[in-house]
Amino acid sequence: MPGNRPDRFAKAAASGTDAVILDLEDAVAADAKAAARRNVAVCTLDYASLIVRVNAPGSLWFGDDLEALAPRPPAAVMLPKAESAGDVSRVAARLGPQTAVIALIETATGLSRLGEVLEAEGVACIAFGSVDFALDIGCVDSPEILASVRMELVVKSRAAGLPPPIDGVTLALDNMEVISRDALRARRAGFGGKLAIHPRQIAAIRQAFHPSPEEIEWARKVVAFDHSGAGQVDGQMIDRPVVERAVRLLHHLRPAD
Repeated sequence: MPGNRPDRFAKAAASGTDAVILDLEDAVAADAKAAARRNVAVCTLDYASLIVRVNAPGSLWFGDDLEALAPRPPAAVMLPKAESAGDVSRVAARLGPQTAVIALIETATGLSRLGEVLEAEGVACIAFGSVDFALDIGCVDSPEILASVRMELVVKSRAAGLPPPIDGVTLALDNMEVISRDALRARRAGFGGKLAIHPRQIAAIRQAFHPSPEEIEWARKVVAFDHSGAGQVDGQMIDRPVVERAVRLLHHLRPAD
């Protein structure tokens, strides 16, 4: 949600999303950044679930953003163009350990230094800024073209002991088929969530990240199977990794399921 639109903050909070991102970066024009900063600093939303996307390190506004947030740090800061441990440490040093850092990987440099970013103190997880990344390397922002980049983010996050990364946005606002397809692809690739840019996208993303009825039925059959040795369920071989995947799927179900 653009930080210069405080009239929309409450609507964002009531949208059913897991967290609200108040933006000081791309969604805010240069001449509106000071006002956006003031709005975010006095925001009355629950700071326990609030994320603020600051301007990128090296920009004219990065230092002022941190100073504005320092008196009342949010739960997390989303750091665009994250390219080094030093970028992350500046946020952690000013806002303290109570503010997690979600590092946005949006450039070739950020990807090449991904290990350094993942190991930086204060990083809670990473997110993929696919639109900016595609611009940086001069390619089309398509899931097929950037599939290898996404897999690298997932694998290296796991290797670093961090939660699964957050996938980038889908620019389509009204095409639920595209949004659902992108979100489902992200879940199957190992991402833990997906960024939304409009409340209309939330329901489709939530549904895609929730196991389908067929997946739930499969998982229950696998868990109920006699695990004394390898066997078959619905023609599929069942062994320990398959059982563990079924257990994880059922563990994340909503109480209603």
